[in-house]
Amino acid sequence: MAGFLSILKRTYLSIYNWTVFAGWAQVLYFAVKTLNESGYKHVYSAVEKPLLLAQTAAVLEIFHGLVGLVRSPVSATLPQISSRLYVAWGILYSFPEVRTHILVSSLVISWSITEIIRYSFFGLKETLGFTPSWLLWLRYSTFLVLYPSGITSEVGLTYFAMPYMKAAEKYSLRMPNKWNFSFDYFYAAILVLAIYVPGTPHLYRYMLSQRKKALSKAKKV
Repeated sequence: MAGFLSILKRTYLSIYNWTVFAGWAQVLYFAVKTLNESGYKHVYSAVEKPLLLAQTAAVLEIFHGLVGLVRSPVSATLPQISSRLYVAWGILYSFPEVRTHILVSSLVISWSITEIIRYSFFGLKETLGFTPSWLLWLRYSTFLVLYPSGITSEVGLTYFAMPYMKAAEKYSLRMPNKWNFSFDYFYAAILVLAIYVPGTPHLYRYMLSQRKKALSKAKKV
């Protein structure tokens, strides 16, 4: 029974990782193609559907961690996925005014390269039981550049969307109302940006420690 469950788990994770890998590969392909043919202002419209689908699929990774399908701690997975979903849905999808900004291109390319490497790494690990050393190195090294570029793009796009949040008052709730509760999306965005201040170096240090552990372990093998 335990053997069957192990096979079932590996099959599911293989399908999940390769499916999301295909989604991010599509995002990168459309982004590069559009940049080359039409320019950065058209990148979002070219990648919107696969971007939203691939990024939203990452919600399952929180579930994977909670039920023990993977060893990744939810405390590390949750903030990364939450911030990505916030930018994808709460900023880009919700405020079309920022979709033509050049930071969309740096965001999409940073995210897609990171995820193509990550999902292929775990896909091979679940499918074949091992990963080549070069992919291991990419998995634990490319974030040194792509994480700062991705974070800068996330923060920048949130900042540039804020005047439109304030003007439109989208997702805001004013008093009086039957719930006797008010919510301002503009000030929520300020709070999100404030969380990036301690959150970014914390996650970066965590990834550095994971890199050191993974690469030192690989040298011993």
